[in-house]
Amino acid sequence: MDLLHAVADFIEGDCSSTATAPDYWYEGDCPRTRQRWRLPRTKAAEAIARGLMQQLAADDCYQQEGKMYGVLLAVTTTGQQVVLKAFSGLLNGQSDVAGWVPPIPGRAQVSLLEMQTLRQLEQMKQALIALQQMPERALLAAQEQAFQEQLNAMAAQHRQRKQERDRQRQQYTATLAGDDLQQALDTLTRQSQQEGGDRRRLKRQRDQALFSLRQAVTKADAQITALKCQRQARSRQLQTQIHAAYALTNFAGETAALHSLWPTGLPTGTGDCAAPKLLHYAATHQFTPLALAEFWWGPAIKDRHPGRFYGACEERCQPIMGFLLSGLSASTSAEQMPPSSLPVLYEDEALLVIDKPSGLLSVPGRTSNLQDSVVSRLQGQRPHAAYLKAAHRLDKGTSGILMVAKTAAAHRCLHEQFAQRQVQKTYEALLTQAIAASQGLIKLPLWRDPSDRPKTCVHYQRGKPSQTAYEVLAAGDRPRLRFIPHTGRTHQLRVHAAHPQGLNSPILGDTLYGDDDGSRDLAPRLHLHAQAIRLTHPVTNQILEITSPVPF
Repeated sequence: MDLLHAVADFIEGDCSSTATAPDYWYEGDCPRTRQRWRLPRTKAAEAIARGLMQQLAADDCYQQEGKMYGVLLAVTTTGQQVVLKAFSGLLNGQSDVAGWVPPIPGRAQVSLLEMQTLRQLEQMKQALIALQQMPERALLAAQEQAFQEQLNAMAAQHRQRKQERDRQRQQYTATLAGDDLQQALDTLTRQSQQEGGDRRRLKRQRDQALFSLRQAVTKADAQITALKCQRQARSRQLQTQIHAAYALTNFAGETAALHSLWPTGLPTGTGDCAAPKLLHYAATHQFTPLALAEFWWGPAIKDRHPGRFYGACEERCQPIMGFLLSGLSASTSAEQMPPSSLPVLYEDEALLVIDKPSGLLSVPGRTSNLQDSVVSRLQGQRPHAAYLKAAHRLDKGTSGILMVAKTAAAHRCLHEQFAQRQVQKTYEALLTQAIAASQGLIKLPLWRDPSDRPKTCVHYQRGKPSQTAYEVLAAGDRPRLRFIPHTGRTHQLRVHAAHPQGLNSPILGDTLYGDDDGSRDLAPRLHLHAQAIRLTHPVTNQILEITSPVPF
């Protein structure tokens, strides 16, 4: 078959998937059996991938669009070691390309429907843009601003006149009496009433002048809301139809429609990435996978950079990885694993303190593909526990101390301590480059821009006050720092480290705020660890101090 490539097509000499320890594991729990399965990314797979990169670099057709590529090292039923290669999505507009693993069957059944729906979605998008950019909006904003300036000027003038009237009242009261005083005070009252009437007349004039413009904008806003609802409903309908058409096969010989694996829904494009294509093809042809590697090639997009290796994407691949890997032979480099346990640093009747590993959420996310977390694992491992709730959160990439309350009263007490900043937390981190000062206090206000989630940014107008004390523990090109946050904003340490007005040195392995210095290939994780915590015990009222060994 022309889809099977020899290892020698990419690297010289023989290759062994077990020569060195894996750099990364593709892994997941099977949604049916709850067993965990894994497949490594080895040095051999990375070497094959780099050989493919050289081939891509020699052909201009692969330079135009950035996308994920993958290679799978596998053994055929005859014992031959082969390489499969795949790309994510379409390659230059084509789904089937000679020499590459084809897409998972099913998309062709809905290709016409998908094309029609995408055309409808594009039309809705253009209609939304037109409604959002309608000239009445700019005209309304300009006229509202003009009237507001008039009202502000009038208010300033009225304040001055009021101050003058107040002064006159004091003078009249001191120098006049009887009818003369009353007439003078009545005159001042009429002046005040006249000014109030002037303000009301200007506001009525404004409302009359802007009535038709406001009506037009309100009508457009209603149309925007309706269009967004239609677009969302149409997109979900297409997603459901595509997922119903896709059928995945695993190494246990099981075949299942995509929607049956995650009935609550998965993002559009699930199943189109390189890894699912490779694993599905290998399973349907009874190949035994040895190692898998995925990398980005073409123009950089956001945190994706050419020539770098990446793991399974959280949104589309990770939710189906457990099913795809199910049934791998234990004699290969894949392993069947029991559900992961979590290290316990401290436990009593009120508290459970976990040493959270990097790469695991603190609490379940909003979508079905983000349910694996410290809390959900604890609930699975302790099904009879009456209460388990995280008292705070750590970023997914951050490891270390996570407090979990075992009673509602303990949770309320801990929450209050965190809210009042009575908890002292200490972190350790490795940075990507040297910094000048050996210690200091970073004060940069932080704001979460709703249009740029999940990032947090420095914003002096809208940001909340945020302070981080730091101390250099070991200097050098990769300095080790101790962080003590005085506030608890989202991504506070990561932004304060990376921002030019902070330390101007991102935390090693930070794919969200890190610069393009090539460090991510050397850093498979975010090098930030919650090392110590000090708080008042919610039951005994004694000071409780807990530490966690730094794993890097």
